[in-house]
Amino acid sequence: MRSSDREMSIGELAARFDLAPHVLRHWEAMGLLVPTTRRNGRRRYDAGHIARVAMIVRGKAAGMSLEQLAEVLRSTSRDQRHEVLRRHHAELELRLRQLETSKSMIEHAMSCDAEDFTQCPAFRRLVAETADARHDPACADTLGTSSTGSGRRR
Repeated sequence: MRSSDREMSIGELAARFDLAPHVLRHWEAMGLLVPTTRRNGRRRYDAGHIARVAMIVRGKAAGMSLEQLAEVLRSTSRDQRHEVLRRHHAELELRLRQLETSKSMIEHAMSCDAEDFTQCPAFRRLVAETADARHDPACADTLGTSSTGSGRRR
């Protein structure tokens, strides 16, 4: 019998993902996991649970709530499941854009020659280009940015 075909204890399944067994018990209480069987009162899981736990772990890492994950994992409707995933995908795309902006600002601050990088015209332009600044013209005004700025680092 291949190791992927055999049943696992809750401890073995949890260890595959560096989780404490009580985490899997909590997910079971929420309906995210259902043991294949119980032997002598002990939960037994099969290889199919590995993919399910991986989805929960990666989904949580991506910011999905356990309730969202439960909706995805319990759904019998592909369309319903895809709608939940589409909404979360859009949230992830926004977060990725925000992270990229943050990364650019940090990279500029690390390489800026200005004594106070927050006063640097190029840094202020980066700030003005964020989604909040684009949606709030007053933000760009308070930063002292203009479209005719030199763009050089001080």
